[in-house]
Amino acid sequence: MDPVEIKPGIYWVGGIDWELQNFHGYLTQRGTTYNAYLIVDEQVVLVDTVKHYLFDELRARISKVLDPAQIDYLVANHVEMDHSGSLPRMVELAPRAKIITSPKGEQGLRRHYKAAWPFEVVKSGDSLSIGKRTLQFFLTPMVHWPDNMVTYIPEEKLLLPNDAFGQHIASSERYDDEIGWAILHEEAAKYYANIVLPYGEQVKKALTALSGLEIEMIAPSHGIIWRTYLPQILDAYQHWAANDSEARALIVYDTMWGSTGQMAQSLRDGLEQAGVPVTLRNLKTTHISDVLTDVIRSRAILIGSPTLNMGVLPTVGAFLTYLEGLRPKNRIGFAFGSYGWGEQSVKKIEAVMSALGWEMPIAGVKTQYRPDQDELASIREVGAELGAVIKGSE
Repeated sequence: MDPVEIKPGIYWVGGIDWELQNFHGYLTQRGTTYNAYLIVDEQVVLVDTVKHYLFDELRARISKVLDPAQIDYLVANHVEMDHSGSLPRMVELAPRAKIITSPKGEQGLRRHYKAAWPFEVVKSGDSLSIGKRTLQFFLTPMVHWPDNMVTYIPEEKLLLPNDAFGQHIASSERYDDEIGWAILHEEAAKYYANIVLPYGEQVKKALTALSGLEIEMIAPSHGIIWRTYLPQILDAYQHWAANDSEARALIVYDTMWGSTGQMAQSLRDGLEQAGVPVTLRNLKTTHISDVLTDVIRSRAILIGSPTLNMGVLPTVGAFLTYLEGLRPKNRIGFAFGSYGWGEQSVKKIEAVMSALGWEMPIAGVKTQYRPDQDELASIREVGAELGAVIKGSE
């Protein structure tokens, strides 16, 4: 694939990974891209690189524009290896290039690569004239690492935000309007939920800092480039950063002999009876990274597991651990589960919900062995009661 000129003299030169299906334990069924951007001016700049195994794609695309030895600056917006993995080989190809990065970026790159590279460290608000264009740098710590920064080109109204606004999509299309909002919203939401969610306060600060910039295009380091749906993605980030949610419920569960599954179905019936939209996810068939896309939409999260060895099923335990790390806020929690001789699962689930600061207005429900019809009817009523709480929170 050739480089793509996204603005006059500015080229996408990244790599496309069509086969990637797992990224840090997060399923990427649509693959991903590692985006890098070549800016050709009186001085030549490469912003970000690609994961090491796509270096040949990066080099080939750059070489269709110019000799890589002409590069004067390598901008490292983020240390993580999906963006810096090709930096060592780019330094060899561009021996005169200085590496521009944040203070934490310099520390991280020195520590990781153990190389004596020529660094030029920038602070928030620093700028660099490269001819007709100016590069402005803004530090965005903890979106989602301490070293993160973004690069802005005011003459082009172009923002290069590294991981922010990204999505994991492998595509020969480069722009949002070539794919459509529905798919992009789903993938951007999944990306935010699984990577950026714990850092909502830092995202809000970054959005505020960038709000004064004129932006016509956002070119992230994963996925497609935003040029048409800018208002939609900026609005979505505002809502996600604020932990906003819809008046809907998500039921997440696993079941051993079917009893907890029956309880989940009854809770769903009660919620729907109360007029609340419900999403039902069985952890045997749905990966936790996909469930997180539902989590950021849903006001109420119902989690169910039978008791196993004084705890919960391993699938539910993994989901709870994942939730603790991603820390979704402002949610209504409810726990349920069946048991034989031990009844600890509900207590274990509620402990995690409590640690997350979730409201639990209704006590969890547990049943011994298989629930009978009267018990299922009672659980359905609990679902309807919970539905009234959700609707009351609108």
